[in-house]
Amino acid sequence: MEKWGRAFYQPCLPLGKDGKRVTGCEEHIRLAREAAAEGMVLLKNEGRLLPFARGAKLALFGKGSADYVKGGGGSGDVTAAYARSLQEGLEEKEREGKVRVYAPLNAFYRENVRMQYEKGAAAGETAEPEIPEALVKGAKAWADIAVISICRFSGEGIDRKGIPGDGDFYLTKEEQAMVDTVTAQFQKVVVVLNVGGIIDTSWFRNHPGIQGVLLAWQGGIEGGLAAADLLCGDRNPSGKLTDTFAGSFADYPSSAAFQESRDYAAYEEDIYVGYRYFETIPGAAAKVNYPFGYGLSYTEFEIEPLKTREEQGILLFDVRVTNTGTCAGKEVVQLYYSAPQGVLGKPAKVLGAFQKTRLLESGESQRLRLRLPVSEMASYDDLGKTEKSAYVLEAGTYQFWIGNSVRDVKQVKESYTVRELTVVQKLTPKCVPVDLKRRMLADGTFEELPSGKAAGEKNGLIPQPLDTLEGVEPQVRAVDYRVRGEREQAILLKEVAEGKADLDAFLAQLSDSEAVQLLSGQPNTGVADTYGMGNLPEYGVPNVMTADGPAGLRIEPGRGICTTAWPCATLLACTWNPELAEKAGAAGALEVKENNIGIWLTPAMNIHRSPLCGRNFEYYSEDPLVSGKIGAAVIRGIQSQGIGASMKHFCCNNKETNRKESDSRVSERALREIYLKGFEIAVKEGNPWLVMTSYNILNGCPAASNPELLTGILRGEWKFRGMVTTDWWNHTEHYLEAKAGSDVKMGCGYPERILEAMEKGLISREEIDACAKRVLEMILKMD
Repeated sequence: MEKWGRAFYQPCLPLGKDGKRVTGCEEHIRLAREAAAEGMVLLKNEGRLLPFARGAKLALFGKGSADYVKGGGGSGDVTAAYARSLQEGLEEKEREGKVRVYAPLNAFYRENVRMQYEKGAAAGETAEPEIPEALVKGAKAWADIAVISICRFSGEGIDRKGIPGDGDFYLTKEEQAMVDTVTAQFQKVVVVLNVGGIIDTSWFRNHPGIQGVLLAWQGGIEGGLAAADLLCGDRNPSGKLTDTFAGSFADYPSSAAFQESRDYAAYEEDIYVGYRYFETIPGAAAKVNYPFGYGLSYTEFEIEPLKTREEQGILLFDVRVTNTGTCAGKEVVQLYYSAPQGVLGKPAKVLGAFQKTRLLESGESQRLRLRLPVSEMASYDDLGKTEKSAYVLEAGTYQFWIGNSVRDVKQVKESYTVRELTVVQKLTPKCVPVDLKRRMLADGTFEELPSGKAAGEKNGLIPQPLDTLEGVEPQVRAVDYRVRGEREQAILLKEVAEGKADLDAFLAQLSDSEAVQLLSGQPNTGVADTYGMGNLPEYGVPNVMTADGPAGLRIEPGRGICTTAWPCATLLACTWNPELAEKAGAAGALEVKENNIGIWLTPAMNIHRSPLCGRNFEYYSEDPLVSGKIGAAVIRGIQSQGIGASMKHFCCNNKETNRKESDSRVSERALREIYLKGFEIAVKEGNPWLVMTSYNILNGCPAASNPELLTGILRGEWKFRGMVTTDWWNHTEHYLEAKAGSDVKMGCGYPERILEAMEKGLISREEIDACAKRVLEMILKMD
C-alpha cells in the first residue's frame, strides 16, 4: 500500500494472519487476560486460604459478582464484544472441575443486576440488594467459602466522593450490611475488589473474619476470568501497589483542600505525595494500611543484594532473587534511595529503580542489575537556598534500600557520598506559582512562598462565547477541483517524504488560510469519533484520524466494531512490567491501524495526587518513576506499529471538577520533581510523536497556552521534537496556543481567529509555519 493509503482511502484491510482481523482477536484477548492477572494485587491471605483448594465450594456475594466494571467512563471506555464478570470467570473454573459455585446465589444477583440495567443503571452504578434470608441459609449450608465482590465506577468529567456511606471511597450502608451478614455466617471469607482507584481498606484489613483480599482493579474484557485464574491458582499473583492505601480518606495530605474551591487546587503538600508523605512526615507512617510497592504471592522470595558500584555516573546494584517457596512466581525488586536532608529537605525514601523477574520455578534464582544515575538523586532548588533554579546534590551520605515494597526492604551496605554541593543542572525559573501561599516541609510544618508572575500573554482579541467552544465539530472544507488542476506544479507532501522536495519549500507555497488549516482539527472519516489532523488534499496531505483512549481503541457503539478492552492503566502499572506494557501498547496500536486511524490518544500520565480524582483509573501511579517507565513502554509499543502516541494530559490535571477553569497551584520544585518527572522520562525514553496539553490552568496560565511549559521546558529543556495538541474543546484562545508552542487545536480549531490575530500583528506567519511544520513532520513519520 502506498504511503498514507489508510488515511486517504480507508481500506477494509485486515492486519492479521491469513487475512483475519486483529481487532478484538483471540490473541489480543489472551494478552489482555495475562496483563490483567499480572497487575492484580493480593492484599491479604491469612491461613493461606488462597488459592482455593480443588473442589472448593464457593458462594458469591455482592452484586459486584455480576455487575462487572471493565474500565472507567469517558475517553477511557471501550466498545467490546463482551466483558466477563467474576461470576462468569468462576463458573468457567467450575466447568474445568476446579471449584464449585452455588448457583442459586449467582442467579439471584444476575437477575437483580439485569433488572437494574433495564431501569437505566450503568455498570458499577447499581445498588446493593438485600439478600433473601433463604439464600443466605442455603449458601451457608452448601458452601465452604464466601466470596464478597465490591465494584466501583468512575469517569471523565466528575470526581469521586470521600464521604463515609456514600458508596465511592467508602462502602454504602447496604454493602456494609451485606458484609456483616456474610462474615457472621461464614468462617472463611475472601473479598474481590473490582475498582479503578484507591478505596477504603480498613473494613477488611483487620477484620478477623476476612482472610483473603484480591485487588482485581478494572481488568478489561477478561478481568473476571483473570481474577478467577488467580483465585484458583492457575496463575500466581505478582502485582504490586503503585499507590499507598491509607486508613481513611482524611489521611491523605491533599484531602482537606481537594474540593476547597472549584476555581483552584492548592498543592500545599508539595513533593510529599503518596509514600513520600507517609514515609517522611512525623506520625504519618501509622496511617498506612498497605504501603507503596506491596503485594503478596503464593510463594516466597529471597532478595539478596550482591554488589554495588559506580560506572560513569551510574550506580549499579546487582541483586539475586531466589524463589524459596513451593510454586512458580514472579517478584518485583525495588530500589529506594535516601538523600541527606540538607537545607532543602527530602523524602525519607524515593524509588530509584525497579525490575521484575521472569517466572521463577521453586528453587530457581535470577540475577538482576538495577541502574540509578547519580544525577537522578538531585533535588530542585526553586528558592535559592543552595543554588537557585538548579538541580543539586547536597553534600552528605546517600543511602540505599532494596526489597519488594517501600517498607519491606534491606539497607544496602554500600552508600554514596557527595563531599560538597554539586550542581547537576542549572536552569531558569519556569511556571512559578502565583497564588500558592505555602508548602509542606519534611518535618510536617509549612513555609511561606513568594508570589511570582504568571506565564503567557493576555488575549488581544475579543474572547469567544463559551457556546462556540464546547462540542463544535470541524467543518468540511470545500476544495474546488479546478483549483487542484491549476496546482499540478505544486509540491506534494509525498515528494517531501521521498526526499524530492524540502518541507520548508512545501510550507512556503501555502497561502495563509491554507497554513492555518493545519493548526486545526479536521472532520471525521471512517469509524473515527475524535476528528483528524492535517487534511490538505490538494497538496497531498492526508486527514489522519485520532482515537481514544487509555484502555483500548475507543469506537462508538453502532459502528459495528468491537475492540479489545485492555486492563485500566493503574492495573497495567501494578504489573511493574514495562515489557508487558510495551506488548499491550503494540497490540492495541495494531487495532488502531487496522481501523485506519493514525493517532492513539494515550498514554495518560498524570499523578495520583488524591484518591478522588475521577480519572485516576487512566493514570498509573502516585510515583513519577513508575508512571514514566510504564508510559514510555506503552509509547514504544504503539509507535513500533507506525501509529502516533499522544501522551497526555500535560500537566497537573489532577481533578475533574471545573477542569477547564481550575488553577493548579503548585511550587516549581513539586512541579519538576513530581508532576512533570513522569512526562520527562516518557519523552526521553519513549519519544512520543505527540503530547496533549491538559484543560487546567497552571499557576495562572492555561497549560495549553503556557510558553514556559511548552517551549521552555518541553522543547527547550527536554529537547522534545514532536508536536503538541490541545485537549478537545478547551477554553483557551487559539492564536495564544500557537504562539506558546501548541500546534493543533482539537477537536475544532478556529483558523479565522488566527487570521484575525495575524492581521492585527498578534501572531506572525513564521510562528504559524513553526506549528504547521511540526504537524507535517508528525504525519511524515507515519506509514
